[in-house]
Amino acid sequence: MSERKYFGTDGIRGKVGKCPINPDFILKLGWAAGKVLSQHGSRKIIIGKDTRISGYMLESALEAGISAAGLSTLLTGSMPTPAIAYLTKIFRAEAGIVISASHNPYYDNGIKFFSIHGTKLTDEVEEAIEAEMEKPMTCVKSAKLGKASRIIDASSRYIEFCKSTFPSNLNMNDLKIVVDCANGATYNIAPNVLRELGATVITINCRPNGININQECGSTDIRQLQTTVLAEKADVGLAFDGDGDRVIMVDHLGNKFDGDYILYLTAREHLRQGILHGGAVGTHMSNMGLELAFQQIGIPFVRAKIGDRYVLEMMTSKGWCLGAENSGHVIMLDKTTTGDGIIAGLQVLAVIIRNCMSLHDLCSGIKLLPQVLINVRFYGNGNPLESESVKALTAEIEEQLNGKGRVLLRTSGTEPLIRIMVEGEDNEQITEMANRIAHGIKIIK
Repeated sequence: MSERKYFGTDGIRGKVGKCPINPDFILKLGWAAGKVLSQHGSRKIIIGKDTRISGYMLESALEAGISAAGLSTLLTGSMPTPAIAYLTKIFRAEAGIVISASHNPYYDNGIKFFSIHGTKLTDEVEEAIEAEMEKPMTCVKSAKLGKASRIIDASSRYIEFCKSTFPSNLNMNDLKIVVDCANGATYNIAPNVLRELGATVITINCRPNGININQECGSTDIRQLQTTVLAEKADVGLAFDGDGDRVIMVDHLGNKFDGDYILYLTAREHLRQGILHGGAVGTHMSNMGLELAFQQIGIPFVRAKIGDRYVLEMMTSKGWCLGAENSGHVIMLDKTTTGDGIIAGLQVLAVIIRNCMSLHDLCSGIKLLPQVLINVRFYGNGNPLESESVKALTAEIEEQLNGKGRVLLRTSGTEPLIRIMVEGEDNEQITEMANRIAHGIKIIK
């Protein structure tokens, strides 16, 4: 695979107003995508967005570029990323485009693509779009220009799809649920899904204003959710990120349950129901405790590279249907084609109801090891992870852990950061180890 100039592991992302997230670039991106993706004859591309204020500007630029390439656009307005994957598939559109920077702050934005099958684009297609970007932009004849229209029932279609993944013989009549929508794209979807299935729903952070998306709320900051679950004496809490492809859960005691727990619960339930196909896929960030818990119940477990596209690739290659990142990306291929926070949450709620047990008690079979995460900013063109001193320090710490923990160092795909993860049995010890590595990176000249 050749080095890609614009596409990262999850589309194109950056600060609004700076290339590539400015009107000029996005206009040409829409044109290039239209030229490359026009394969199936529908001549239509679906565009959705989260609640960022910049979404309006970028939507208009994309629409204009796609029209210039001779394709029409179907606009959904604010919709979760996985909803666009679903709608792209059922409308047989050439592609789906989501304007979102996921869990990032409002001043970032990005562009994600889905194929006609509701899956992420292949590397080859992304490279073809980048190649088209290098050519002069043209415009089809006036009679061939694309049109724009709105899918007026997009929300209701997706709500019904989400509900269809919940067992028809169960209901949520006895559940009180707090939902934190991160002032993002799930704000008018997730509460309705849960209410229509019978739950009593308390909503927080469901009033987007364009700049409060992910602001001290949602799956990346669950403090409000924990406080509200305890104050309301709720059974469970769900926190989504800005575009709805992640979910983090909270039990009635305010304890956090991330993607590792969700993967464990759903895989174990599949095993109990006799519908588990193969095993489960995690990433190098998945907790060692998850791996040990799967060993105890005989479920195969493998690690993919970090990023939901790599989890999906591993799942597809093995023919398995369950995979997750601990950040809350959970992929259930027996339900949908991509990571979906609402659908993942529904499956856990089904496990709670079917077993008549709390989330806390259901997770008693898995004990995650303490993890310490530190980000260290670096400057210059060199990679600190190639330093002999950092390698030696890492080897020394791994020897001290003696097989009862892990060290994972990696560079961020979007910022000049080194991400340090140390995992082990003693929180104080691994905190000291992580800080030693951070210091070792900082003193590199």
